[in-house]
Amino acid sequence: MKLASYEHNGRAGYGVVTDEGLIDLPAAWPDAQAAAAAGEPIALSAVHLLQPITDPPKLIGLAVNYVAHHNELVRPAEMPTDAKHTTTPRPFLMPPTALAAHGDTIDWPAFSDRIDHEVELAVVIGQRGKNIPIADALDHVAGYTIANDFTARELTITEGRTDRPKDAFFDWLHGKWADGFCPTGPWLVTRDELGDASHLAIELDVNGDPRQRGRTSEMIFNVAETVSFVSHVMTLQPGDVIATGTPSGVGAAKGVFLQAGDTVTCRIEGIGELTNPLGPRPDDFYRPCSP
Repeated sequence: MKLASYEHNGRAGYGVVTDEGLIDLPAAWPDAQAAAAAGEPIALSAVHLLQPITDPPKLIGLAVNYVAHHNELVRPAEMPTDAKHTTTPRPFLMPPTALAAHGDTIDWPAFSDRIDHEVELAVVIGQRGKNIPIADALDHVAGYTIANDFTARELTITEGRTDRPKDAFFDWLHGKWADGFCPTGPWLVTRDELGDASHLAIELDVNGDPRQRGRTSEMIFNVAETVSFVSHVMTLQPGDVIATGTPSGVGAAKGVFLQAGDTVTCRIEGIGELTNPLGPRPDDFYRPCSP
């Protein structure tokens, strides 16, 4: 089943996406399957889709979860052999203000002049859990959606400043936190409908030009392993969203960054398309405490 959050005629709602349109759940049956069968459909063209989870308790990213993506960028060391057993997942938190929806224009932040793209499979948690065994982890997954983990690769807020230990790490985090920098959508596909998420085609185009091509089977840590690991670091709650990392092909690898007005389209097999344009470049960039 595909579940969408949306606005229609000034009212926010959620419903089931069918071939005939969108069935509003509160206006139909309390049971989602019955609603899909009995409700009056609303044309998708008549609604504004919102991010599937509009107010998640936590928005979590996963750094460098594809070997090819690690190796395409200059790093202190190559990814070790057998990375699953010689490294650990690296989850990080993002603010809920980083969320945006399918079709939303992404504002160009005033603290960076190099913006990049990262298509990712996003996992939505459906059942609370802590210290979840890998064998039980998928039971805690409600479904999946698409995320585009936009990234500011260079920050104007660091120019002319003295480097300190850990600055590079925090600058990397800041580059993930801009408003709207993690659009998700277009809807949530339930785990029972999508089935096995471990070998899905995942890709990204910019203005129709192919940039990223991969499969979720290339992840170092699959969905179950990721959910289990994160649950040992923090309690997972219903509605938490975990973006599971990006395949190779990001702009930073070739020095080809996004330009104002670019349209970025992400696709994941069995889920759909997430499309967002990038807004205009700022006239002035922020430099803190400038004279």
